[in-house]
Amino acid sequence: MLKNYYADMHIHIGRDQNDNPVKISASNQLTLTNILKEASRRKGLQLIGIIDCHAPSVQKEMKNLMKQNLAFELEEGGIQFEQTTILLGAEIELYDEHCKGPIHVLTFFPTLKDIEDFTKWLKKRMTNINLSSQRYYGSAIDLQEKVKELSGLFIPAHVFTPFKSLYGKGVTRSLSEVFDPTLIDAIELGLSSDTSMADEISELHTYSYLTNSDAHSLAKIAREYQEIRMKKPSFNEFKRALKEEAGRKINKNFGMNPKLGKYYSTVCTNCFHKVSYETTICPHCESKKIVKGVSDRIKQLSNQSTINRSRPQYIYQVPLEYLPKLGPKTLEKLLENFQTEMNIIHNVSIEDLKMVVSDQLASLIVHMREGKLVIEAGGGGKYGRVRSSK
Repeated sequence: MLKNYYADMHIHIGRDQNDNPVKISASNQLTLTNILKEASRRKGLQLIGIIDCHAPSVQKEMKNLMKQNLAFELEEGGIQFEQTTILLGAEIELYDEHCKGPIHVLTFFPTLKDIEDFTKWLKKRMTNINLSSQRYYGSAIDLQEKVKELSGLFIPAHVFTPFKSLYGKGVTRSLSEVFDPTLIDAIELGLSSDTSMADEISELHTYSYLTNSDAHSLAKIAREYQEIRMKKPSFNEFKRALKEEAGRKINKNFGMNPKLGKYYSTVCTNCFHKVSYETTICPHCESKKIVKGVSDRIKQLSNQSTINRSRPQYIYQVPLEYLPKLGPKTLEKLLENFQTEMNIIHNVSIEDLKMVVSDQLASLIVHMREGKLVIEAGGGGKYGRVRSSK
């Protein structure tokens, strides 16, 4: 029987079990064990992608959890920890003669042995295999073919962000300039875009879209996620959902309003004034530090044609921590009463919320659930913000 499960497929590891860095820019609290506990016990996610599992120290920690009978491999692919299945992934940075700029991609593998084999291959083509999102020295298509040889999934990451993405550098106009389109399994949108924006580019119409957190701290896990319809959380079921096989599918995408993203608008990063996307010198401070916004970049690439597939509903949502007057103590109080963030965000009635928090905050949570929050747009590396309800 098919059921709906919540999934966030882009979570970083900050430190390994020996307190050595994995993702240098991520929180020290973002360890493998902490991520698993957060996802299962507090967030209420049934499927997660940890995308630094190519690091040998992360693989060693995973094996230690399995030796302690705290985790176990699934026949359908993936590793089970309490209520959450982990897919073993790696985020890789590409820069070959075709890429014309750094591009990040996500790869996922069914078993621990598969990603260990990938690590052995990658180690010869990467300067430091122990760190996240490192430069791979080789062609994009060679990487795609190796991932497929190991029964893996290949997904271009946060494809519109101005830095380290497929379209964001302003040079690449088509994914076929870099990749073999037939070896791509899905597209990750990123925080400053949504389904309708991405569908302005016709070559993306054949792919499923993922909305993931790219979490660099525990709190950011599930700031974007999806509801996936499948038999159970596993690698094979996730793969089938991406291909929309036998009723499996991405059922809903939950993402922040693109205006909340750091790169929605074209902005001068010196004075943070919003400017036209054609601007080269800021009229306010005469700086040349202009970062083109995702919304403007998509307009440049737009060649929308008829979409011959139905898309999942894209629901605007913000993490609980974004809501005004919802601090850490209040969040803990909510979790004590209602178990997980997914339950609070999706299920708890306003009457029950009002028994725990103020009427104003309860209303904000419900308005957030219904997409009725007022947003100030972000840009140039500065997040947008929630002001109030309508």
